[in-house]
Amino acid sequence: MPLTMNRDVFITCAVTGSGSTQDRSPHVPRSPAEIAVAAIEAARAGAAIVHCHVRDPETGAPSRKPEYYREVTDRIRDADVDVVLNLTAGMGGDMVFGPTERPLPLNQTGTDMAGAQERVAHIAECLPEICTLDCGTMNFAEADYVMTNTPGMLRAMGRMMTDLGVKPEIEAFDTGHLWFARQLVSEGVLEAPALVQLCMGVPWGAPDDLNTFMAMVGNVPDGWNFSAFSLGRHQMAYAAAAVLAGGNVRVGLEDNLWLGKGVLATNRQLVEQAVMLIEAMGARVIGPEDVRRKLGLVKRAPVG
Repeated sequence: MPLTMNRDVFITCAVTGSGSTQDRSPHVPRSPAEIAVAAIEAARAGAAIVHCHVRDPETGAPSRKPEYYREVTDRIRDADVDVVLNLTAGMGGDMVFGPTERPLPLNQTGTDMAGAQERVAHIAECLPEICTLDCGTMNFAEADYVMTNTPGMLRAMGRMMTDLGVKPEIEAFDTGHLWFARQLVSEGVLEAPALVQLCMGVPWGAPDDLNTFMAMVGNVPDGWNFSAFSLGRHQMAYAAAAVLAGGNVRVGLEDNLWLGKGVLATNRQLVEQAVMLIEAMGARVIGPEDVRRKLGLVKRAPVG
C-alpha cells in the first residue's frame, strides 16, 4: 500500500506497564500517586493520551485492584491539565504452565485468570475514554507463560466496553489479531472505525522489522486509526515509522527505559523527545480535544 504520512499526530504515553521493570529504573512509577504524577507530567509535555496500568505500591508487582485504578483516575481528572485517559483491561488472562513434562496443574505463581466481568470491573467503575483489548492469545516472552484472550472472552469483554461507551484500543501483537478485530467489528461487538495499537517487537509476537511492520499496517482497514510502538532502543525509530506510515505514536516507560545509551529516561523526557521528532518531520502534535474529535470520544467528568 502507498505510504501517506500523518500530518496531525497524537502521542500516547504508556507510563508504567505490567512488566518486571520496577527494579530496573527508579523512574518507573509504582503507587497510584506516582503513576498519576507521571501521567500528568507526560500530558504537560505533549501526550494527548495516557495509558495506565497499576502496581502494588510496595513491591511494584502488577495489580488489578480497582481501588488503585480509581485513585489514578481521580488524581488525573482532578489535575489542572487535560488528557485522554486509557486504562488497560489486559490483566487477568495470565496462564503459567508447570514443567514441560507435567504442564498441569498450572503454576499458581504468576497465573491470574479472571472472568470477563472481573477483567472489566475497573473500566465500569472508572469509565475512562479508552481501554485496551488485547486481541489474541500468544506466547509471551517467558518459557511457560501464555497471555490468553480467547474469542469468547474477547467477544464478552468487547461487548461490555461498547455498552459502557468506552472505546476499545485493539492491541495487536500479530496479523491474526487484526484479522479477529475485523471480525469483531463485522459482528457489531466493536464499532467502526476502530482504534488499533500495533505492538512490535514483543516476544513472541510480530518482530520489529519494517517488512513485518508494513504487513501489520496493511492489515489495518481503511478509515481506522492506529498507533504503533516498539520496545527498547527502537522506540523512537518506530515513532518515526508510524508517522510515515500514516499512524500515531506511543512512547513511555512501559516499552522503553532509556533516553540514550546509559541514560535512564522519565516518561516526560520520552514524550518531549517524541514531540521533537514528530515536529522535525514536519508534522503537528495534536492535543486531547483534537483527539476526542478524531476518535469520537466524549470527555468524562469525575465519577462520583
